[in-house]
Amino acid sequence: MLSNERPPKQQTLRLVRSILKKAAPRFELGIKDLQSSALPLGHAAAGERLVPQKDRISHGSTALLVICNGHGEDLIALRILEAVHRLKPQLPLEVMPLVGQGRAFTAAVKAGWLQRIGPTATLPSGGFSNQSLRGLLRDLGAGLPLLSWGQWQLVQRRAQQGRFLVAVGDLLPLLMAWASGAGFGFIGTPKSDYTWRSGPGRHLSDRYHRLKGSEWDPWEWMLMRSKRCQWVAMRDQLTARGLRRHRVAAQAPGNPMMDGLQRRTIPTALQRCRRVLVLCGSRMPEAQANFDRLLRAINLVNSAVPMAFLVAAGAEPSEDGFQRSLEQLGFRQSLPPSDQLNAESCWVKGPCMLLIGRSCFESWSGWAEVGLATAGTATEQLVGLGIPALSLPGPGPQFKTSFARRQSRLLGGSVQPYSSPIALATALEHLLADADLRRRLGQIGQRRMGASGGSDRLARLILDHLH
Repeated sequence: MLSNERPPKQQTLRLVRSILKKAAPRFELGIKDLQSSALPLGHAAAGERLVPQKDRISHGSTALLVICNGHGEDLIALRILEAVHRLKPQLPLEVMPLVGQGRAFTAAVKAGWLQRIGPTATLPSGGFSNQSLRGLLRDLGAGLPLLSWGQWQLVQRRAQQGRFLVAVGDLLPLLMAWASGAGFGFIGTPKSDYTWRSGPGRHLSDRYHRLKGSEWDPWEWMLMRSKRCQWVAMRDQLTARGLRRHRVAAQAPGNPMMDGLQRRTIPTALQRCRRVLVLCGSRMPEAQANFDRLLRAINLVNSAVPMAFLVAAGAEPSEDGFQRSLEQLGFRQSLPPSDQLNAESCWVKGPCMLLIGRSCFESWSGWAEVGLATAGTATEQLVGLGIPALSLPGPGPQFKTSFARRQSRLLGGSVQPYSSPIALATALEHLLADADLRRRLGQIGQRRMGASGGSDRLARLILDHLH
């Protein structure tokens, strides 16, 4: 059973090293290189006073380190860090993305008010190794133990220098924050009791969660009950209440995902069109495969009126990838109807116009009537605006059938998964023809996601515990 006290450092090091010895040989060969790559970060702060283990809880922190593990968690962490920076511009802020490259933080790093630290790697599972044994094995083979070891070392160093830690995500960042010996806060973003309280509940996992009374597991409760865990924030009141029954002082200050999003006035160029937002995700090669499936569904839609499909893309897929897929299905490139749309390219076929835009989600989502989605956080944000969505799961590693069903239950059916492009096309035609159904599903999505303003409330919570 886990205790509230940190295990002896030498014992912890022996345990981690024994795990590494069992891993692939190249993990051991890379330990010294990774340690040396982390050293400059520690040496850069060599002038800072190290805080003894016994003093770390009460010591007044003068800097903040946020640990997050996933693309959606990165976006949430960024919203909160922006709010902290607005409230206290002089506070040194650091972020450690445990999964991926942490590209969400690039603009803030370039602006100079945020430092991104730690070793990073793009893993084969895209950070979803918990969804399959195969994904976990591929990540282990790609260097996950070595990556986590380097990240853990750096968290330890920052804790010794007196950082206050905020973990954003699930077990991995929570465990790292707890093992640091420092005071910390936890923002539990990916789990919600709505996933097992909504729907038929026939799966074994639903029975397991019902038995516990929470989607969070007993070992996670114990970490959250640690004396050094100064506060716990969940994404909704239902999940927070479930944890409070297990003596975790959880609260729900608000959902940062909805901050900065709003319905917008429809541009003149799109007012005659039915407007559908297309979200294919951002992790390659899955995002390209997702787009190809959604495009096949779009190609099957029958409409007597103009249709505008707004593909809100990130850095990936590439323009060449989009072009190959569109040309194969007979779309031809054209000029966008207006420069105000900020579209990178425009493609047409019959009554369908498909616009592709980078970093256009915030503006384009506010114009949509319906979404076609194979994404995680962006889909939740879309339905939180009151816009229902339809999804088409594929082989993964992220957006598989199990993920899509869980997402549908989390969002109360405001997003519905379908098994084939023809089924998705038929459902889209039906949803566009039924304004009342769109309104009802949109209201459900808004209730499940909650109102905006969560970032500021969480930022104030962090600052209240920082000194």
